[in-house]
Amino acid sequence: MKFGLQLGYWMAQPPRNAGELVVAAEKAGFDAVFAAESWGSDAFGPLTWWGSSTERVRLGTSVVQMSARTPAATAMHALTLDHLSGGRAILGLGVSGPQVVEGWYGQPFAKPLQRTREYVGIIRRILAREAPVTSDGPHYPLPYTGPGATGLGKPLKPIVHPLRADLPIWLGAEGPKNMALTAEIADGWLAIYYAPRLANMYNDWLDEGFARVGARRSREDFEIAASCQVVITDDPGAELERMRWIMALYIGGMGAPELNFHAQVYRRMGYEREVDEIGRLFQAGKKAEAAAVVPDELILDTAIIGDEGHVREQLKVWEAAGVTMMLVSVPDIEQLHRLAPLVDQ
Repeated sequence: MKFGLQLGYWMAQPPRNAGELVVAAEKAGFDAVFAAESWGSDAFGPLTWWGSSTERVRLGTSVVQMSARTPAATAMHALTLDHLSGGRAILGLGVSGPQVVEGWYGQPFAKPLQRTREYVGIIRRILAREAPVTSDGPHYPLPYTGPGATGLGKPLKPIVHPLRADLPIWLGAEGPKNMALTAEIADGWLAIYYAPRLANMYNDWLDEGFARVGARRSREDFEIAASCQVVITDDPGAELERMRWIMALYIGGMGAPELNFHAQVYRRMGYEREVDEIGRLFQAGKKAEAAAVVPDELILDTAIIGDEGHVREQLKVWEAAGVTMMLVSVPDIEQLHRLAPLVDQ
C-alpha cells in the first residue's frame, strides 16, 4: 500500500510549511502529493509551485470541482501540469455540492452523474487528440450553439500535444451510484470517510461499474486512495477531542441540512441518530454541543489514531480491505517523520 500526502485546501492564509512537507514526503518514499480546493485556493497552483521542487512523486488534485471549469479548461490545466512534471499528474475530479456549485460558481447542480460522465468523456477526447472535439451535450455542448451564440464556434483540438493520452482520472465519490460510475469510467476512486468494516458494501458498488460494458478498468488495475487521519500519538484522547470538532463541522455544516453528502456517508455507517443530533445542534449554532455528540467509534471508523504499533496493525486492515493508497495529512515535519517508517512496510 502506498502513501500520499494530502495538502488539502488553504484556510485563511497559505500554509507556511507545505513546501518543506512536499519535499520531505518525496524523500520519505511517499508515492504522491495531492492538493484540494473548496472556495478559496485552487488545486493546480500549489501542485505546480511546490511540485517544482520534486522529481518523483505524482501530483494529484483531490479534488478539483467540475463546476469551477469547463471540461476543456480542466483538460488544459491537466495536460500543462503533466508536461511540467514529466508525466506525474493525476486528475482528481468531483461534483462538490449544491451550496458551492450554485452559490459560488453560479452553475446548476442537477444531474451530477450525467454531468460527470459527459465531463470525463470530453477530457478524454481532448487528451487523445485524435480529432477536433465535439459534444452533443446537454451540459457541455461543443461547439456551443445555444442562446447568445454567434454560430461561429469551431471544433478544435489542443494546440499542445498532450504528454499522455491516458493521464489518470480519479473521481471523488461517496454514494453507490457515483461509485459505480467511478469504477466504470475512471482509473481510481478518491474515497473520503472510508470505513474498512464496510469494504464489502463498497466492493459491491464498485463491481457494478466494473461489470458494465466498456468499463475502463478492472479491480486489478484500479486504484483506491482513501483519505485518512493517521496520527501516531501517545495521547489518543487529545486527538479524538480535536477531531470531534472537525467531524461536527463536516457532518453538521458542510452542506445544506437537506442535502449533505458527508452526513449521508455516516448514516450509511449506522450513525443515523448521531448525525441527526449533530446536524440539529450545529445548525442551531451550538457547535460545542454538536462536537460533544460525536462518539469515538464514529471517528475511529475512518481514522487511525494511536501508538506506532497500533497504527501499523490498522494499516494492514485498510490494505486488506482493498485500499491501495492512504492519503494522509500532517501538521508538521515531525509527524511526517513519525509516519515515514510506515511507508515501506
